Parts: sequence; structure tokens; C-alpha cells
Amino acid sequence: MAGHSKWANIKHRKALTDKKRGAAFTRITRELMVSARLGGTDPSSNTRLRIAMNRARAANIPRDTMERAIKKGAGELQADSYEEILYEAYAPGGVGVLTLALTDKKSRTTPEIKSILTKYNFSMAEPGAVSRLFERKGQMIGTRAGIAEDELMELALEAGALDLSVSGDDFEILTAPEDFSQVMEALEGKALRIDESGVRLLPLPGTEITVDLEKTPRILSGIEKLEDHDDVQAVYHNLLALDE
Repeated sequence: MAGHSKWANIKHRKALTDKKRGAAFTRITRELMVSARLGGTDPSSNTRLRIAMNRARAANIPRDTMERAIKKGAGELQADSYEEILYEAYAPGGVGVLTLALTDKKSRTTPEIKSILTKYNFSMAEPGAVSRLFERKGQMIGTRAGIAEDELMELALEAGALDLSVSGDDFEILTAPEDFSQVMEALEGKALRIDESGVRLLPLPGTEITVDLEKTPRILSGIEKLEDHDDVQAVYHNLLALDE
């Protein structure tokens, strides 16, 4: 992503983050369970769990709630079993949309996701058709407060970040998935605010799509509707938003 359109995308994501903070509790506890089930209960050797625990602390989830979720995922406590599903689709204009869900009942979630896609004129795609346009990266989006751009860049790159971009006081830091936690730790206590962070699927350079202005609001409405679904953890897309 480049130029002002990139920062339009980032501002849109920050607005959605503020709107959806209330739904974070359930999503994070499910992620703790699945992370522990797939990679074990030791965060030092389970990067996915370590990231989920950092998200839980940032969301002020109580420690005992975190520990119960991890034990449930590891099978130490009785709990529902959650399955991770990635739905691939195209929105109008060829925009790629990936919907990541954690569900204890695929037979319920899949028809509901398909119904949303149909309502907003999205079409299901074959596995790999859309996901090949994305790559997993750690991402941090925030606002500088009392730290200079040069100092922030030096701090981030020394901690292992791949890239830093700045627009005014807003910044975006990208990392390899395995380096995300250590970069986050390096930024703790500094004069900045991180509004949105995580390891996510980001569009490969050059794969972003701009569509007709009249299509954009409906595409964004469909994406928000997917994000509102109780079983959805995250929605990724390669729509390149335009500045208003």
C-alpha cells in the first residue's frame, strides 16, 4: 500500500477497532483456547499463544479467565472444541475477502457466513484463490505522542521490525509473525499509543484493488457485517480505500 489511500485504510481500521472493543473478550478467549490446543500451553515456545496472551492483557481480561481458557484448550478442563475455518470470497469489483472464524458448530456458521456473502453480492471462491494474494505479517497501527520519528524507526528496526511508515503522528509497523511479540515488548512504555495490533493476513504489494466509488460503501458494509458475526475472529481484504 502507498500514499494517502493507505492511510485512509488505516483510519478506517482504527474506527472499526474502537467500535468493536466490546466484542473482543469472546474472540480473545477463543483464540487462547485454540492456540493452546494447537501449540501447547507454554507461551515461550508457542508464538500464537504468546500473542493471544498479550492481546488478552491489553483487553484487561482477568488472569484467571486467561488461565481457564488455556486449560480448556489444552484439554485440562471440559470445554467446547473450536474449529478454525477460513472462508474465501470475492466482493464486487474483484476485491478479495478472507473471513477467519472459530466455531464449535461448522454446520451453523457456514450457512450464516454464506448468507451474509450473498446479501452483499460477495461470491465464494475456491480454497487458495484469494488467500494466495495475502501474506501473514505482524502489524501495529498507532499514534506517536512524544517520540520522534527517527527514534521510533530506530527502536522498531533494532527490535526486528521489517518496516515502519509514518503519516503525521500516525504510524504502521510491520514484522515477521515470529518477531511480533518482541517488537511489541520493545515499544512498551514508550511515548506512543498502539490502537490496533496483531498477526494478520495483509495483501501482497500490488494486489490491492480500487473499485467504483458507489460500490465501496456496500463492500465495507458487507465486511462490517461479517466482522459482527459472533464466530468471526477477523476479516481481511485488499480493497484500497480512497480518502474522503
